[in-house]
Amino acid sequence: MPTLKGMTWDHSRGYDPMVATAKAYASSHPGTVIDWEKRSLQAFADRPIGEMADRYDLMVIDHPHVGEIAQSGLLAALDQTSHGKDLNVLASQSVGLSHPSYAYDGHQWALAIDAATPVASYRPDLLDEPPESWDQVIALAEQGKVLWPIKPIDALMGFFNVAANIGVGVAVESDRLIDRPDGQAVLDALWAVARHMPHACLAMNPIEAYEWLSTADDGRCYCPYAYGYSNYARPGYRPWLLKFADVAAHVPDAGPRGTTLGGTGIAVSSQSPNLDIAVDYAFWIASADVQKGLFFSSGGQPGNAVAWDDATVNDAASDFFRDTRQTLETAWLRPRYDGYMGFQDEGGTIVNRFLAGDADAERTIDDLDAAYRRSRA
Repeated sequence: MPTLKGMTWDHSRGYDPMVATAKAYASSHPGTVIDWEKRSLQAFADRPIGEMADRYDLMVIDHPHVGEIAQSGLLAALDQTSHGKDLNVLASQSVGLSHPSYAYDGHQWALAIDAATPVASYRPDLLDEPPESWDQVIALAEQGKVLWPIKPIDALMGFFNVAANIGVGVAVESDRLIDRPDGQAVLDALWAVARHMPHACLAMNPIEAYEWLSTADDGRCYCPYAYGYSNYARPGYRPWLLKFADVAAHVPDAGPRGTTLGGTGIAVSSQSPNLDIAVDYAFWIASADVQKGLFFSSGGQPGNAVAWDDATVNDAASDFFRDTRQTLETAWLRPRYDGYMGFQDEGGTIVNRFLAGDADAERTIDDLDAAYRRSRA
């Protein structure tokens, strides 16, 4: 009896749909068993794919990893399977750059099953409409109404978000991350809000921010940037429902463009003794029917545009997908070169230190450039 093992991340959005789809797939493929394991979001992000590929048949991964594994032979190139037509269909059903974010060096290393980017969120019982400009966000922050998770990784994503929205290049050159005047402008915008945040935000991730907003009643009612979690927009999920919205613009008429694409994809180990089954399951779970059906109903956040457009899906999640679609469609694809993940870890600590008030802008830009050059080397 084929028994496959999978690894995903520990949240109802990351784990529950994998268990539900595995059970459904097994019921239509007698004799097949797919067991999913989970680990914390941080532990999941930190564990090298090489350590998982020799133990798991299936892995849920982040797209920035693809550059470092493209030449490793650890993952199956999904474009070299018998599912070529299915791959073309999925490419046409991508939300923004979700599907191509897993393509690198001429091959497709994973299939987008979860689409996300930093979006805004708010308590509709406390705030009638979300801000449309960053100046309005600053005003809310000065009133003590804003909560923003800025632990190192999210601090760096905030840096990228602002840079992309104001239209400045990041990681364009190999010798510097960003031009100094642009970097100064980005840091000024971040600091204008971060200086009003509770100290706890410096170690807080999006899940913890959403838990705070949806369970506490302390007057904080708006988050400007955090990777979207549609679970919190589902009635009854937490004491208070959150509404999600496109992010505020830093530049007049710029719109909600440029937040840093996230989400997850399902990858298959090239070492799997049940490679054909693992690949078939991966394409099945990424398909439109499963994404808008079982995957969503079991707590998942689909990565397929058909699901994002679906009326039933949107009705069940307070229009999360409709209301954040523009931000996702214009999301920025962060670097994926071999070495980027090291920069992401180091760069996040550097920006977090600045937002804590422990480093000035000049030093922060110098340190970011130095870390970036080391990662490119």
